[in-house]
Amino acid sequence: MNRNCRQTLLATSLAVGAWLLAAPVHAQTVVEEWANVQRPAAPTLKPVTVEPQTTALLMLDFMTQNCGKRPRCVASLPAMKNLLSQARARNVLVVYSLIANTTAADVLKDVAPQPGEPSVLSGPDKFVNTNLEQILKDKGIKSVIAVGTAAHGAVLYTASGAAFRGLNVIVPVDGMSANDAYTELVTATVLTTAPTVSARTTLTRTALMKF
Repeated sequence: MNRNCRQTLLATSLAVGAWLLAAPVHAQTVVEEWANVQRPAAPTLKPVTVEPQTTALLMLDFMTQNCGKRPRCVASLPAMKNLLSQARARNVLVVYSLIANTTAADVLKDVAPQPGEPSVLSGPDKFVNTNLEQILKDKGIKSVIAVGTAAHGAVLYTASGAAFRGLNVIVPVDGMSANDAYTELVTATVLTTAPTVSARTTLTRTALMKF
């Protein structure tokens, strides 16, 4: 290597080293940054006009065993009872989901299923190992309203599963509940920012929904 090349290499190395020393130091992961992370602005809730013939209301895991033990879920029941009444009055397809070791009889009475309303039993994503997709296809469903508990479980994963299958998704925030408000905030953020899911999801509240 000639003298000029050595000088150029040395100068480049010194410049890079100086830049690295001057650059701000960042935490390596979000855990180190945790205390300084700013929460995003609240998403805009949008009005929704429901098309009864092509929309299904998914009542997710409103069981005594889980919803009945979550104060935020119990607090959502009056709004969910009203939503359910409006949907039934317009002949909207209503589908329930159940959790392990339960039956439809374990759904809280305020929002209990009526005879003939189908139900599926699965984990967080109600499309997994169930006939939910077929139920919706058979009725010509193009949109689903996803409500229930937990927000970061059944609602998030089932809403995402619906979006991945080409369905439009409506999520009223007063119908998705968790153990705390932060978890609901995170769910709302994911639903409105995640690839594919956000493009097909409308966040709203029941008062902004018209059948």
